[in-house]
Amino acid sequence: MKIVAALGGNAIVRYREEGTAEEQLGHIDAAVAPLAALVATGHQVLVTHGNGPQVGDILLQNECAKDAVPRMPLDVCGAESQGMIGYMVQQCMANRLYAAGLDLPVATVLTLTLVERSDPACARPSKAIGPYYTAPEARALGASERWTMREEGGRGWRRVVPSPAPREVLEVRAIRALFESGAVVIAGGGGGVPVVREGDGRLVGVDAVVDKDLAAERIAAGIGADLLLMLTDVRGAYRRFGTAEEERIPVMDAAEAERLLAAGEFAEGSMAPKVEAAVRFVRGGGREAVIAHLDDAEKAVRGRAGTRITA
Repeated sequence: MKIVAALGGNAIVRYREEGTAEEQLGHIDAAVAPLAALVATGHQVLVTHGNGPQVGDILLQNECAKDAVPRMPLDVCGAESQGMIGYMVQQCMANRLYAAGLDLPVATVLTLTLVERSDPACARPSKAIGPYYTAPEARALGASERWTMREEGGRGWRRVVPSPAPREVLEVRAIRALFESGAVVIAGGGGGVPVVREGDGRLVGVDAVVDKDLAAERIAAGIGADLLLMLTDVRGAYRRFGTAEEERIPVMDAAEAERLLAAGEFAEGSMAPKVEAAVRFVRGGGREAVIAHLDDAEKAVRGRAGTRITA
């Protein structure tokens, strides 16, 4: 089976952790272990990942050092995070495959994602990045940096940025060639670096973050994947999430998923894009999509965990 596995950035850096390299490597290694096991059983796997906490930390480092070195814009910081996380995933995957006696290449592709300036999402920031702040800190940053801040599920406040829809993953042909050659590919990190094409054909980076699950769907469609596996820090998609009556949805078809999306059942910038990506994937010819906890990857592939979405 051809599988695109999307790892959530907030599962790589856990809540209230410092986000040290050792912590992130440990979480990535644990996340990669079941994916390497899938490769060992004959599945082809492409890995993509989120980057919200990491790119936020890079931005914070820029702010702290702004009097010593030039600050980099969000698109450049996104590219930096692709290299950093991609390296960690690549290292852990290579070590896992080596331990299993598999001699397979592992390659990270720096990925650009084409978006449009006219996308309505550019005027409506929705994607959370960076660390959590207290309410006073959020007010101060909103005033001094002109950031849009949003409270996140009782954990604190985070910066939110525009999240335009991915129109095209520009490296998909190269990604497909690597994937079809037998390599384990890491691509589309953080949804890819968002770029627009100017009238003269030039590519220019924009101050936004593409949702990594929607970009993962574009990659999955582009390489002809059978399964889009979105791994996160919850057990699946829920009705009435966060209430005493919350209920995990074990399986739903695309029509039901669209109905629940329209009813606002899934949180914008969180579960909603995962469900939207799943619907796009199965409506476009993919076999199925699964939203599951990071620890349940192997069970999810066997249909024994998470939320399955079918056409």
